[in-house]
Amino acid sequence: MIDFSGRIALVTGGGRGLGRAYAKALALRGATVIVQDSGTGSDGQGEDPLVAAGVAAEIVTAGGRADAEPRPISTRAQCRDIVTEIAARHGGLDVVIHNAGWVGYQTIENLEPDFHERMMRLAVDTPLWLAQAAWPFMREAGFGRILLTTSDRAIYPEYAQDGLASYAAAKMGAIGIVNVLAREGAPHGIGVNAISPVAKTRMWGIEGEPDELRPDAVAPGALYLVSPDCTASGWVMRASNGQFVATRAREVEHVAYPRDLVAVRADTPEEVAKTWSAIAVDDPELRWHSLARQVARD
Repeated sequence: MIDFSGRIALVTGGGRGLGRAYAKALALRGATVIVQDSGTGSDGQGEDPLVAAGVAAEIVTAGGRADAEPRPISTRAQCRDIVTEIAARHGGLDVVIHNAGWVGYQTIENLEPDFHERMMRLAVDTPLWLAQAAWPFMREAGFGRILLTTSDRAIYPEYAQDGLASYAAAKMGAIGIVNVLAREGAPHGIGVNAISPVAKTRMWGIEGEPDELRPDAVAPGALYLVSPDCTASGWVMRASNGQFVATRAREVEHVAYPRDLVAVRADTPEEVAKTWSAIAVDDPELRWHSLARQVARD
């Protein structure tokens, strides 16, 4: 059985939806959970300290251990102060799940700097500052688990939506962070992954428990990725309706980066146009066979 007894876990955006599901599931398995949630509205604005306090109280009432953390995590200093205080109070910090986020729509013609900056700050800057603050404690302990949040709306063109350019940019940024931190964390026992969850929450306009796509059906995947049992790092786990699949970008076989991409050669734009059907192949295996056919023709 996966056990979090003695582990200290910080869950951002832990007062509602997916974060609440993660926090309660961690506590049920023995973790001491710090429920961070500044209580912002679905538009990313405002504050309500009772949101974090409510979930922490639920956990304690059920016999678990939890603290409420209503302070915001918008700046490097705020992230550092919260993490440092957690480590001082509890003797370390083992798990960081950065779930806090919001979905906002502005089409490219209407995109405003303040809107874009708020989106990037929470989805790209905040996880960097949280990881930076937690890193020394995890490195000293020889153990740490960091889980960031990305989105299918960013990863897959099929699910892109108008007005989500800033959101998609931020969620793709999370994957880039995972790729690098997984590498930096490997020598220190620090695993870093991302989750791409689908659940009906207030971001969908849903209040209360949905009849499908429930947050608690995503939680098992998140808990595994931050558990001591998980040694995988650098992955993106898609999680929806109790189903899970892990994926990550993979280089084509035989590439000698950066000089030989095992790709179509072209010296002019006209040659690129002529060979576009061989260049634009989504599947790496099909790309290899398409290139082989071109080489055979040449």
